[in-house]
Amino acid sequence: MNICLRPWIRLNYSMQCRNNCLIRFSRRGFSAQSAKPTQEFMGHAGVSPSEFDSHAYANLLQDCIHKDEPGRGKGLHCEILKRGGCLDLFGWNILLNMYVKSDFLCDACKLFDEMPERNTVSFVTLIHGYSESGRFVGAVELFVRLHRGGHELNPFVFTTFLKLLVSMDRGELGWGIHGCIFKLGHESNAYVGTALIDAYSVCGRVDVAREVFDGILYKDMVSWTGMVTCFAENDCFKEAFELFSQMRMVGFKPNNFTFASVFKACLGLEAFGAGKSLHGCALKSRYELDLYVGVALLDLYTKSGDIDDARRAFEEIPKKDVIPWSFMIARYAQNDQCNEAVEMFCRMRQALVLPNQFTFASVLQACATMEGLNLGKQVQCHVIKVGLDTDVFVSNALMDVYAKCGKMENCMELFVESLHKNDVTWNTVIVGYVQLGDGEKALRLFLNMLEYRVQATEVTYSSALCACASLAVLETGIQIHSLTVKTASDKEIVVSNALIDMYAKCGSIKDAQLVFDLMNKKDEVSWNAMISGYSMHGLGRDALRIFEKMQEMKVKPSKLTLVGVLSACANAGLLDQGQAYFTSMVEDYDIEPCIEHYTCMVWLLGRGGRLDKAVKLIDEIPFEPSVMVWRALLGACVIHKDIELGRISAQRVLEMEPQDEATHVLLSNMYATAKIWDNVASVRKNMKRKGVKKEPGLSWIETQGMVHYFTVGDASHPEVRVINGMLEWLHMKTKKTGYIPNYNAVLLDVEDEEKERLLWVHSERLALAFGVIRTPSGSPIRIMKNLRICVDCHAAIKCISKVVRREIVVRDINRFHHFQEGLCSCGDYW
Repeated sequence: MNICLRPWIRLNYSMQCRNNCLIRFSRRGFSAQSAKPTQEFMGHAGVSPSEFDSHAYANLLQDCIHKDEPGRGKGLHCEILKRGGCLDLFGWNILLNMYVKSDFLCDACKLFDEMPERNTVSFVTLIHGYSESGRFVGAVELFVRLHRGGHELNPFVFTTFLKLLVSMDRGELGWGIHGCIFKLGHESNAYVGTALIDAYSVCGRVDVAREVFDGILYKDMVSWTGMVTCFAENDCFKEAFELFSQMRMVGFKPNNFTFASVFKACLGLEAFGAGKSLHGCALKSRYELDLYVGVALLDLYTKSGDIDDARRAFEEIPKKDVIPWSFMIARYAQNDQCNEAVEMFCRMRQALVLPNQFTFASVLQACATMEGLNLGKQVQCHVIKVGLDTDVFVSNALMDVYAKCGKMENCMELFVESLHKNDVTWNTVIVGYVQLGDGEKALRLFLNMLEYRVQATEVTYSSALCACASLAVLETGIQIHSLTVKTASDKEIVVSNALIDMYAKCGSIKDAQLVFDLMNKKDEVSWNAMISGYSMHGLGRDALRIFEKMQEMKVKPSKLTLVGVLSACANAGLLDQGQAYFTSMVEDYDIEPCIEHYTCMVWLLGRGGRLDKAVKLIDEIPFEPSVMVWRALLGACVIHKDIELGRISAQRVLEMEPQDEATHVLLSNMYATAKIWDNVASVRKNMKRKGVKKEPGLSWIETQGMVHYFTVGDASHPEVRVINGMLEWLHMKTKKTGYIPNYNAVLLDVEDEEKERLLWVHSERLALAFGVIRTPSGSPIRIMKNLRICVDCHAAIKCISKVVRREIVVRDINRFHHFQEGLCSCGDYW
């Protein structure tokens, strides 16, 4: 009886499978038409309509995977469903693998849910699909289901899940899996051990990775390579080298991944000779043709400073892939070899290799460095054509091109249109405005960046501090300093250097020295900033003290260092020391004097009254003297009232720069001081004819985060009555201390009484009166001025500092003056 029923039972089961599968098939959205059996599929399967051979269909599906024919695979799936869909578990797993490998993850998930039964292979196949699609949470949930469902946890499961953790960059979660592996006795398996090494490498646990490696019983090539890579990726370069040697000694030959990791170790150890030897080894085994090895070789040679060898290596490796091209273009751009970068990009296009976002970003970097606006625009057109204009790397690079070429309007257009702004995006526009000299817009963008909660970097802070320095806004600079302390960015050397510069240019040289003293590590820029800071404040001996200390610390001075030193000597009148340093430049420091050094020396000699020596030095300059050299001599002639030499100096400047406003003004002042009014009138007539206008005197002072500006005789300030009242009181008090007006400071042919009135409405005195009123009692008063402070204002402010018993700091166009108790830091030498 049972024997007779078996055929009916099988038929009933077959019909039930067929009906269920057809229902599932229709739910998936396949049309009934596509489910019709075709003669082609029947022929391929080699199965008669009355039979269902699961093995034959499994072979056909496997063939679809190998040939990457997902359409044909779907057709086979239709045929299988039409014929009852009674695949065995092996066949279902192959069908599931076909959908996963074809990136039809949604179809794979539906198929997985509808499979009559599942095993470990089913779960692992779909986990792999989730992982490849970046759907890591779904992959982890599947692993949990696999474990709770009581399925076998074999080495294949563990390696797949550990690879998933590596893809998630969550290698530290491997600890829990490691315990399970240990309990099941898989820790000595080479495949599982290598996967564990990769996971521990990602989270930096090199010590545990080494223990795992030592526990593998039968180490294969992959295990050795995994451990070498782990050492190299975690900066254990010496250990990577030693393990590589052991691997060779036990008879394993390195593969492409081994070579790539060992080349990185050579780079880390700066063992460039060993790297070249390994290059020879790679050549013998033909691995230099491998993409990974080729790129590692390029990295080794470029970072060793031998860009020519890198070029030769590049010419020898396959160039069908975009990576080697992008790498070379990037390295050329980073080494300021911009023409070579552009030439390489053109070659790449001729080779019909399609650039990616990194290629475009690198070639645009080269355009920005060489300020090639037209070339940058051409590359931008290409970027738009290939649809990469919305990529954040490319967009940032384009913004940098416009910023470096001074086209901030175009830069801001791209900034506004950018959909994915990051810290680099904000930094690019902030730095662009700082370099353009628009510190206010730079600081406004910095505040916007903070409001949008974008994390500022050391580049952001250093640029914002540079903006504060250019505007001389100390209060804002102090607030930014506080932010750097909160974010620990003040420890970054570039931020510390910017802080030194900011405090020095805002008149707080003591705070600059404090930042300098607290630095754990100083570079050449740190020393230069401190030397130029003291020089700017007229504290020449302090600047020379820092320079001597710099030499004691074995820091090699640069051309810029010596400019600061000579400038310090010039500002402090240290003639002998300045001449000694200038003479020793070539002998002691191997630095050839440039035009900036000669300018400092001409001012040093001229200001010291050695005008003949200054002229002789100009004659000895081995190249054409610049405008700055002749302007320095003219300034000295004005001070020492050498009319003829001053006239010649002015003539030389105006030959090179006919519209130079400062020279016209200095020449006019020199004639006015000598009371040669006809020449004064002639100079002013020439200025009018040329359309040259004198820059009006302007002083400003910052209080409570606001900057107040004053011009000569300014009556526009809201508190003008209070200011005038304070000026009258100061006038009265200074006269009692012995102040006598210097009428020669007024270069107008008017009565002395009018001259005295004009002196007391100079912009710096208006700013000072406002500062006395509005700043806290006892605090320093800091005033900035766009022109040189006049002789009478200098004398008056010395007296005022004694009257109000406060430190008064004035920065004019040349330097700082610190007034305190009736004295000035310049010692009346400026």
